[in-house]
Amino acid sequence: MVIGKAVPAGPALRWDPIPLTALREAQGRTRGAVLRTPLVRLDADELRPTIVLKLESLQPIRSFKLRGAYNAMAKAGRAALAGGVWTASAGNMAQAVAWSARALGVACTVYVPATAPRTKIANVQRYGGTVVELPVDEWVDIFRTREREGAPGVFVHPYSDPDVMAGNGVIGLEILEDLPDVNVVVVPWGGGGLACGIASAVKALRPRTRVYACEIDTGAPLAPSLATGHPVEVPYVPSFADGIGGPFVNAEMFDLARRLLDGAIVVSREQTADAARLVIERNRVVPEGAAATAVAAALTGEAGGGTVACLVSGGNVDTDTLLTILGGGTPA
Repeated sequence: MVIGKAVPAGPALRWDPIPLTALREAQGRTRGAVLRTPLVRLDADELRPTIVLKLESLQPIRSFKLRGAYNAMAKAGRAALAGGVWTASAGNMAQAVAWSARALGVACTVYVPATAPRTKIANVQRYGGTVVELPVDEWVDIFRTREREGAPGVFVHPYSDPDVMAGNGVIGLEILEDLPDVNVVVVPWGGGGLACGIASAVKALRPRTRVYACEIDTGAPLAPSLATGHPVEVPYVPSFADGIGGPFVNAEMFDLARRLLDGAIVVSREQTADAARLVIERNRVVPEGAAATAVAAALTGEAGGGTVACLVSGGNVDTDTLLTILGGGTPA
């Protein structure tokens, strides 16, 4: 792990926690377009802490990403999006933008890495989106620069956007409405828009509730960034937890994360596969790799005791990956 290698700067941005007014507006704006997902207890009474699952895997695109994408695009309106929209994503935000674009009647282009799961790419195309594959390094650079030559229309950033974070933050409102005495919330960390959106809601309404991000050790930049006090780059290897993991944390997201989060928990591929298998066997819920990291992090005990809400952020998993997990193995 490269500790101390500074992240090259992108556009100068600084986000503040999402205000409750914006969160409430997003809740109203997305009502009816997205599902209010249930909280269910993990059927594992022999384990501690008590874990409850926030099932974003039940959304129409089987991912929480629909919340932020739809909120940002609906707020902008059809007139602003007349030239189309585009995004960069390993799959879930791509599906969310494509689904929302179809609902709003606008064109959509998504840039995906060459490693993106075929299942997610097929879904983007099914929703009417145009898919463009890029080498991983070129794809990753979009998150920092927010630019791509020839990209048509308005860019919807997968995480570093206040309207996207506001849509995600509605999850935090729902958790507190359904489980007001929750002690801890654990959220997968991809780019930070989910964790920071949810933490904005939780810390505004119940500041004593702890919010932890979780990462997979094949690409976990947040934990060392928090330890050193500035964004750093780390080695990155793609994994079956394709919705998270990367070589760096955007500077503006790091600044927000260190103000909102109580820490970051790093888990291994093996721990993630074990957690996914547990959820499947006990609750008959299929989490994708990124979603299973939240349960894996809770099971380490590093988040503390009490009642822990884990974000099952998505359920878009390739069949081969699922078969490996069910067979007791650990996917690459």
